[in-house]
Amino acid sequence: TRQKMIVCGQAWFNAVFRSLDEHVEIVWLVEEGEWVDAGIQLCTLSGGARGLLTGERTALNVLQTLSAVATESWQYSRAVVGTNCQILDTRKTLPGLRLAQKYAVKCGGCLNHRVGLYDGILIKENHIIAAGSISAAVSRARLISSVVVEVEVENQSELREAVAAHPDRIMLDNFSLEEMREAVAWVAGRIPLEASGDVTLETLYAVARTGVDFISVGALTKNISAIDLSMRISVVDI
Repeated sequence: TRQKMIVCGQAWFNAVFRSLDEHVEIVWLVEEGEWVDAGIQLCTLSGGARGLLTGERTALNVLQTLSAVATESWQYSRAVVGTNCQILDTRKTLPGLRLAQKYAVKCGGCLNHRVGLYDGILIKENHIIAAGSISAAVSRARLISSVVVEVEVENQSELREAVAAHPDRIMLDNFSLEEMREAVAWVAGRIPLEASGDVTLETLYAVARTGVDFISVGALTKNISAIDLSMRISVVDI
């Protein structure tokens, strides 16, 4: 590796090569989830040139992408040390890689929000309009599912209506720091609060200090810059 990183994606890396050549031998020199410095060799591979060269790009692509997600997650999780706030990912993932990216988020130390529409209900503005009110939307959600029901609110008035509807969690969408503090004080622990909306690594700690229980961060899985990895081959005479 040419960069510091959290190692993530070994199983996917292995699967690429073994799908091409079951006789490829892979020996990892570092552990999954381990922090490594630049210049560290991650693994050794032994096998035929055809399998190694065919799988090289795909294997590196997945390893450097998942390691990048895990490294980003590690940075975010470290940034809120000393608070009671937990960092969540979102559904803003790369096509086809949602489960893999969510695995990488956990590997780096943050937590998963819902995976899809089936394992959690997030009632947003359009749902509220369609249902007629926040309370109506929550009531309908309770009728059809036993999963966590969360309501997104955009102001203090909607917050009060949401609390009265008794969802499992409330998302504060694009609240200012002062508005978050006011929301935390008024809700007073009755319902967990989640902050969302363009939170960056630079602003994360200040948001966590407002007293919210969760912060959801789309940047954990989108706009990821892949870790710079390479593979070098040497020919061995047999």
